[in-house]
Amino acid sequence: FAEEIQQETEFEGAGKQPGLQVWRIENMDLKPVPKGLHGNFYTGDAYLLLFTTQAPSHYIHMWIGDECTQDESGAAAIFATQLDDFLGGGPVQFRETQNNESLTFVGYFKSGIKYQKGGVASGFQHVVTNDMNVKRLLHIKGRRAIRATEVAMSWASFNQGDCFIVDLGKDIYQWCGSECNRFERLKASQVAIDIRDNERNGRAKLQMVEEGAEPPALTEALGPKTSIAPATPDDDKVDTSNRKKGALYMISDASGSMKSSVVAQSSPFKQAMLSPEECYILDNGVDRNIFVWKGPKANMTERKAAMAAAQQFIKEKGYSDKTQIQVLPAGGETTLFKQFFSDWKDKDQTTGPSKAYTIGRIAKVEQVPFDASTLHSNKAMAAQHGMVDDGKGKVQIWRVENGEKVPVDPSSYGQFYGGDCYLILYSYRLGGREQHIIYTWQGLKCTQDELAASAFLTVKLDDSMGGAPVQVRVTQGQEPPHLMSLFQGKPMMIHSGGTSRKGGQTKAGATRLFHIRQSSSRATRAVEVEPSASNLNTNDVFVLKSPDALFVWRGVGASDEELEAAKHVAGFLGGSANNVAEGKEPAGFWSVLGGKKDYQTSKSLQNMVKPPRLFGCSNKTGRLIVEEVPGDFTQSDLATDDVMLLDTWDQIFIWVGNEANAEERTGAPKIAKEYVDSDPSGRRGLPISTIKQGAEPPTFTGWFQAWDANMWDTDPLDRIRARF
Repeated sequence: FAEEIQQETEFEGAGKQPGLQVWRIENMDLKPVPKGLHGNFYTGDAYLLLFTTQAPSHYIHMWIGDECTQDESGAAAIFATQLDDFLGGGPVQFRETQNNESLTFVGYFKSGIKYQKGGVASGFQHVVTNDMNVKRLLHIKGRRAIRATEVAMSWASFNQGDCFIVDLGKDIYQWCGSECNRFERLKASQVAIDIRDNERNGRAKLQMVEEGAEPPALTEALGPKTSIAPATPDDDKVDTSNRKKGALYMISDASGSMKSSVVAQSSPFKQAMLSPEECYILDNGVDRNIFVWKGPKANMTERKAAMAAAQQFIKEKGYSDKTQIQVLPAGGETTLFKQFFSDWKDKDQTTGPSKAYTIGRIAKVEQVPFDASTLHSNKAMAAQHGMVDDGKGKVQIWRVENGEKVPVDPSSYGQFYGGDCYLILYSYRLGGREQHIIYTWQGLKCTQDELAASAFLTVKLDDSMGGAPVQVRVTQGQEPPHLMSLFQGKPMMIHSGGTSRKGGQTKAGATRLFHIRQSSSRATRAVEVEPSASNLNTNDVFVLKSPDALFVWRGVGASDEELEAAKHVAGFLGGSANNVAEGKEPAGFWSVLGGKKDYQTSKSLQNMVKPPRLFGCSNKTGRLIVEEVPGDFTQSDLATDDVMLLDTWDQIFIWVGNEANAEERTGAPKIAKEYVDSDPSGRRGLPISTIKQGAEPPTFTGWFQAWDANMWDTDPLDRIRARF
């Protein structure tokens, strides 16, 4: 049967232009699907999709419908392998099944995926016609990933919790159940508009229909109305704790038949476990994901059999046949895969899919160098460097003491002690309005009571200012660049323990080592670390104080600003400093540190900007669930009746929509914390900022292209209705 399939001439134009190409398997042949019908899938068929980015990098997806035959799904797999070969083995390959598609796949069809009954065998073709004799009923589900499934044309198919589209060719009715909420109506309207504009060439009429107010045309098409079933909760969401459970296997075909052997029983893994000579399976089957990683030097048979090996693995493990498979070449790893590694570093990418793997985001995630003078006009820069402004606004600091906030003496602003909690109120002007940020800084050695009090006092301060400030919770050692910049020209000094209270000082150690590092926005901080030579780093400056000496050590890769900051630190610690250059240290320097040891000597990797990810937190289905927004997100993906999480890798934003309910508002901070704590890569203690709809700072809006501050002045539902 494999022999019957000829190397397709169909591939000749494949991957030449950026964008999406879709083929359907028809009688063991590939037939292109017209562009206007992309996103329509017959459930009896198999499809092959190719997405090409500007870079170019390629993503191959084979899609298998629920009623598709073995022969057709087998043919799809062979075509996928051939297309992969044709494109030089560099694409990422996905196996997709109906209703369980990857986020990458769903992201191609922002206005929804439509499943239609039937297929090639029953004579159904993909053609855009002017034939208006259509009669079908589509059930719309989903808030982020939208799916429209064809169901039986009868009132029995309806329920009160969802939207349905009654498609009668010239007339398209969007029927809204009485329990259906606003955001779902909005999404269903996008599907209806898409059918009119793409499938009917704009020739059909759209009408919005409320349950209980059905026009005669509907009863003519569906018969007399019977009672409508109540809303049904979606309960197929998997437990989020499954997302971090993974095991790593090595595949070998030494004996000619695929074998897999365990490399590591549970994640997080180390990148060094992947040898370039081998192929590996990362098993996250409990969350319905299997990844195959192809080493660049692995033998050809193993690389080509990667997809087949994954399918065999799923069978052996007894996993659901709906499990998603991703086959990844080295350098083309997806975020989903990389998050299982605690130390993943991307090579300085210049080619290949790994350069900001998220489709089409390549332009968006360009590194923007920091320039404070253009902060106000350059939102992308503000977002990437986490800077709302240059830090020259008004600063007020309080320490948490006995459940109250006590002002800190301005002369010691910039000194933070690990035994304390602080509230920092920053006020600045933006677009003529006064804006506020409340930073809650929590020392690693402060008491439970102080932690609780700091949270309570932050809310109190926020309320007293009308609830408009942005709240940022900061854990010691994880200070965002903007907070570091508030001490104009002086470094922010972080003492590992102790307190700034009068008389509360615990005596600091006799030997102290401060690590001075500059952020991407050029602000510096000095963090106290264990006085050991293993903590030195060639990229930075260190200040070492002992009872009888004071050293300033400069690494080869350190900057002048870091050296300047070291003078402040040395001044604070007292004594006259000896300057020491890396590699020319006097013996006395090493003896204070307890002897010479290995330390970080590699030049720092330029921080790659990781593509941001957006999630919605909603309890519309009866319990609080978190779903990722597929594809390139836009401002309109922020659901005003939900709480959203934006993960920009080194900080998390909680965005609170105006119509979000109480459970979502109180549950979101907990979800954000769980999200970070269950992060498979082991990121911990990130700053978490809570912001309200309508009061978004540029550090947030800069992650969205073309942010429109007036977007919510008019009702989004009214806006989309105007297009009916």
